[in-house]
Amino acid sequence: MPLIRTLPLALVLSFGTALSVSAQEPERGFSGAYLAARHASFQSDYRAAAEYFTRALARDRDNPELQENALLAFTGIGEIEKAVPIARRMQSLGYQSQMANMVLMGHELKAKNFDGVISGLDGPLTVGPLVDGLVRGWGLMGLGKVDEAIAAFDEAAETTGLAAFGLYHKALALALAGDFEAADNVFGGREGQPLPLTRRGAIAHAQVLSQLGRNSAAIQLIRLGWDQDLDPGLEELMAQLEAGDTVPFTQIRNVQDGLAEVFYTVAGALEGEAADSYTLLYTRLAEYLRPDHVDAILLSANLLEAQEQYELATQAYNAVPRDDAGFHIAEIGRAAALRASGRNEAAIEVLEQLAETHSNIPIVQVTLGDNLRAEERYDDASKAYDAAIELFDKEERGQWIVYYARAIAHEREKRWELAEPDFRKALELNPGQPQVLNYLGYSYVEMQTNLDEALAMIEEAVAASPGSGYIIDSLGWVFYRLGRYEEAVEHLERATELMAVDPIVNDHLGDAYWAVGRHIEAEFQWHRALSFDPESEDAERIRRKLEVGLDRVLKEEGSEPLAVANGAH
Repeated sequence: MPLIRTLPLALVLSFGTALSVSAQEPERGFSGAYLAARHASFQSDYRAAAEYFTRALARDRDNPELQENALLAFTGIGEIEKAVPIARRMQSLGYQSQMANMVLMGHELKAKNFDGVISGLDGPLTVGPLVDGLVRGWGLMGLGKVDEAIAAFDEAAETTGLAAFGLYHKALALALAGDFEAADNVFGGREGQPLPLTRRGAIAHAQVLSQLGRNSAAIQLIRLGWDQDLDPGLEELMAQLEAGDTVPFTQIRNVQDGLAEVFYTVAGALEGEAADSYTLLYTRLAEYLRPDHVDAILLSANLLEAQEQYELATQAYNAVPRDDAGFHIAEIGRAAALRASGRNEAAIEVLEQLAETHSNIPIVQVTLGDNLRAEERYDDASKAYDAAIELFDKEERGQWIVYYARAIAHEREKRWELAEPDFRKALELNPGQPQVLNYLGYSYVEMQTNLDEALAMIEEAVAASPGSGYIIDSLGWVFYRLGRYEEAVEHLERATELMAVDPIVNDHLGDAYWAVGRHIEAEFQWHRALSFDPESEDAERIRRKLEVGLDRVLKEEGSEPLAVANGAH
């Protein structure tokens, strides 16, 4: 979990200077490779971009645009060493590129050339105030200059305007140096502002407290942030603390780990604020400096998935060891990437295997249930939800979504006697939840039972989500079922404004128009509904309505005829 989730955009832009040399026109002799590379770059296809930009560079090796894009491609696929020669060439030509500086900085840090990096921060290796300041601190730690390093972290906290970053790394450095009292003071906010309670920070602080013989304080810290919602890593830590063991400080094992943490924490701050491709540079450098940094691997995979690079995302998730506490998170992510790439069965297979090896984690069972439900395997889905619910030690508000999901599975199985109690349980846990109110109310409408209660539920749902076309459609439909056709038309027209191409909403409006005698408009809406989904399960019924009218269809179905609508019939 990143230290801080967001950064002001102005700060992001101040991290460093982007490539300042204008792009040169590519020569005709390599236009094919150039165009292919550009296309791959626009698609965030890093692997293809790396190949094609390399081909183009073979013909025009000093083109700054090609060099910059090749750097981005190679770092995107995590091959930092292949980016180093390009970055060196750019620097030798005098091109000012933040990306090249980052690559070269990472390379020198990997080689433990701390003197060279520190001297380069004032020139060829500068990335930006925050990164430079934190890297300077860890570089000094690498040189054994602990007091100077601590002063550098203090300076970074003061001069960048982001005190939490400097203080967090100061605390980690103090702990690495064995000064656990001082580290606890920083973590505890006694040397300035309190630090955000993130998972990685909490683990580090808990390890520090344990080193000080204060396991009870460490336990309280973990419970403060996560209560009973512990992942396997936190569960293991809590078990050690509760057993009275002295937990070693392993969150940062050496200077390289500290440097990797610099790039990871900045990546976490950039996530959602900067382009995913830019944030990926930082996570890849964190991985480069610390290959077992699982949180950085997971963030890289997430960023790749967001860019629809599902194969690379899957490879990243696969890099998480099976015995790591984050393995189940990686497998859930891998399943999501497989599903997004159209490999639904493969995704379910991953989750089924995970449900066997990590059967005691509710989110694993819930995710399996969601994927099975999406494949309309409702019986299997409800069993997965059963397994998740059995793992709940106590009732919590957030559990409503699991009961709601199981209710849907039961409803689709046509087991209403099981679905209804789950819908009710979801509302008990989260009163007024509009999705549940809408689904339960709409189900009553379709069964033509409890219509007054259904109306009250759906009106409450509309009040909570006034911009939801689905819920407004439900409100219009309950008015239709109650024979209040003019009111039905009003709300269904609003629903079609919000969801103009939804076939069900258009079909409903057609029925309401017919009920108030607006037959031409009704037929128009039915035609629209068919055009949006001609193969739907209601398509034949809509075609029959167009042939003989709604009244005849209702008679053929043995349904009650339309009630008189304000004198229209």
